Amino acid sequence: MRTAIIGLPQTGKTSLFSILTGAQQSTRLGTLVARVGVARVPDPRLDAVAAIFRPAKVTHATIEYVDAPSISREALRDPSYLAGLRIVDAFAHVLRFFRDERVPHELGSVDPLRDLAHVETELILSDLAVIEKRLERLEKDRKKLKSQELDQEAALLERLKAPLEAGRPLRELDLCEEEQRRIRGFQFLSQKPTLLVLNLGEEDAPRLHEIEVEFRGRLGERPRTAVAAVCGKIEAELSELPAEEAQQYRASFGLPDAALQRIVAATLSLLGLISFFTGSQPEVRAWTVPRNTTALKAAGTIHSDFEERFIRAEVIPWQALVEAGSLAAARERGLLRLEGKDYVVQDGDVLQIRHG
Repeated sequence: MRTAIIGLPQTGKTSLFSILTGAQQSTRLGTLVARVGVARVPDPRLDAVAAIFRPAKVTHATIEYVDAPSISREALRDPSYLAGLRIVDAFAHVLRFFRDERVPHELGSVDPLRDLAHVETELILSDLAVIEKRLERLEKDRKKLKSQELDQEAALLERLKAPLEAGRPLRELDLCEEEQRRIRGFQFLSQKPTLLVLNLGEEDAPRLHEIEVEFRGRLGERPRTAVAAVCGKIEAELSELPAEEAQQYRASFGLPDAALQRIVAATLSLLGLISFFTGSQPEVRAWTVPRNTTALKAAGTIHSDFEERFIRAEVIPWQALVEAGSLAAARERGLLRLEGKDYVVQDGDVLQIRHG
């Protein structure tokens, strides 16, 4: 699971990347240098389950973040840069809320809605260019060959072209599963789920939740779009402190929780992902899967052999396991359920896979 952190220059997106990932390595998006890092998904439920099994190893779920070079017309003309953006699962678009005369703004003044519209326009124009080029090719191919498949593709692309020309991103369209399949290979930029990260100044820290709510109201209803506010400057300083000390300072600033927790939780929710757990003495581990994943597919996430030789899954909600105190006690009390391959895994389930 990969998320690209995007935005205009001087928005604080690189600081956010460092807060989320800590250590990182450089990579390239075309002629531009980007940084890649991994954020561990904080999950108190996993820690509680680990306390039951006391394993040799605890493995958290992770999200890979890419600190992409700033969005600009020049960058979006670079095919390799575009290719790097197209392969991510989502965007975290950092919007500048903080005011600092020492840090000039790309567009002259602090206006998050204007900045959002500016970047969205660049992504929309990029997608529109892809569609127009493909439609030109399809027109030539359809003159040479009668094909229902080509006709259907052309009709769908014409349908997508209209909202783009009207300035609407493709993520706002309601496409059926078959239509999604047809356009998956294009990896349209304006179709990607987007988390809008509001980067506040220190003076706004106590109003973090209030500002989130206000911005959502100004934004209006936008499908596959979420909002999360952070105070990047404060969080960057706190990231260098021990956890307990950082939490004390965070409370003194009026911040409810760490930026890492807020951004990661919002990203998972935006992508429609949940976590289930597996536990044994060697390892307790969190696994991330889409909502409505069946026990059979969850088993395949752990290991392909488990899916091929699946028999049953022993299932217990993490709270019930923690309350029972051990897997043996939970089994004695009849708290473990035997579920078949069609069982839909719930967020926080602890699974023991039985397989051949």
